[in-house]
Amino acid sequence: MSNLASSHPQFDFKVWFNFLVPSLIGVLLFMTPVPMGGAMTIPIAVMAKAVQAHITSYADTLITLIICTTGVLSLIFKAFKPAVLMKSTILKHLFDVHWLWLVIRLFGMAFIILTVLSINNPDFKSTLPEFLIPLFDGITSGNTGGLVLKDLLPVLFSVFILAGLLLPLLLNFGLLELVGTLLTRVMRPLFGVPGRSAVDCATSWLGDGSVGILMTARQYEEKHYTQREAAIIGTTFSAVSITFCLVVLGQVGLEKLFAPFYLTVCLAGVVAALIVPRIPPLSFKKDIYIDGSQPDKHKERVPHGKNVFKHALHVALHKAKNSPGFAGTIKEGIHNALDMVFAVLPVVMAVGTFALVIAEYTPIFAYLGKPFIPFLELLQIPEAETAAQTIMVGFADMFIPSILAAGTIESDVTRFIIAAMSVTQLIYMSEVGALLLGSKIPVNIFELFVIFILRTLITLPVIALMAHWLVG
Repeated sequence: MSNLASSHPQFDFKVWFNFLVPSLIGVLLFMTPVPMGGAMTIPIAVMAKAVQAHITSYADTLITLIICTTGVLSLIFKAFKPAVLMKSTILKHLFDVHWLWLVIRLFGMAFIILTVLSINNPDFKSTLPEFLIPLFDGITSGNTGGLVLKDLLPVLFSVFILAGLLLPLLLNFGLLELVGTLLTRVMRPLFGVPGRSAVDCATSWLGDGSVGILMTARQYEEKHYTQREAAIIGTTFSAVSITFCLVVLGQVGLEKLFAPFYLTVCLAGVVAALIVPRIPPLSFKKDIYIDGSQPDKHKERVPHGKNVFKHALHVALHKAKNSPGFAGTIKEGIHNALDMVFAVLPVVMAVGTFALVIAEYTPIFAYLGKPFIPFLELLQIPEAETAAQTIMVGFADMFIPSILAAGTIESDVTRFIIAAMSVTQLIYMSEVGALLLGSKIPVNIFELFVIFILRTLITLPVIALMAHWLVG
């Protein structure tokens, strides 16, 4: 380190300390694989599980209070714009939203109130008019609103609190600048994104896709990513974790094939990442920052005659020198956590429940899957007709295709393909899709559906080829 320090004399011990210590802690928490329960995960995920276990007894009440507070305050801000509240920057940021987000937040509030009533007061249903009972059951069942409230929101709440508070360790002290400068020559030509996005990707793969989206959204708001880059990273690199891959594979009874399964998922994911950003709708996204300003085209260029690593280290140390310090980091972490908890949880409740209702109680996804039957037959996938019905359901929730496959499909090859597809499709509205819509990343629900279809069409032949080779 003394040689490196002597090559950067303008940075004293304090700057080096600010760079090394928080960055190493961030890498330890977000990117270091640790064994847990026979699988690999990351410390931040372990901590999130501990928080989740601690709040189990009152999680429903806490999350309901958060979502209802968001809905009520957003309505007050929109209708009355109270001067006292408008003076608060954080309150204005959290609750003064576009009318479309207000409607979604109010639906989220309505859905969670109905779901809690159905769980805590079973007699409530008998007070409803008879024609409303099927609608009430559809929204609040254990496969729709109950699933989102009980299984998904407590996980997201725990992740958001911890990741929001601790993400500044990765973002503010030079680590991303170091990695970004070193990897730009790989990530930029291959995927059209900055090298720093590799950290988002690694965090998603090792830990949780929602953490990757949180990182991407925060960096987009801070003008590290353009609109196009943020959209590409959020819809391409926020993959599910290794742990969840194990869960999906276990659901279809193929745990023994984890190594070839994960190899297939990674290969299909890379192929999709090479192609999807180069075609609409992602290719149509503007290469401008969140405020409309233009990026500096020379920002990533290594100065003439400079060593790449030394330049990367210089950029990282410069970032550490201008870091916000302990108090500023704590303040930003709290802001991150509040932003995700109040802005995203209502969207997940609304959009996730709505998507699951459609998947569970309507034939829409089955009809949408029918055009895939000839494609599946062309790829010589056994039980093609049954498999086609599961493909589109993945847009609602990643886990549903594997549940359906486990109960209806006999072929190991087909179950392998469906499990891999459910992971590589990436966009599912019960979590990733809702998180993207709840963030400031510039994608809408139609674009997410198109990206989902494109990823399906591109990754399916790769997965089918690997399945025939490895399983068949």
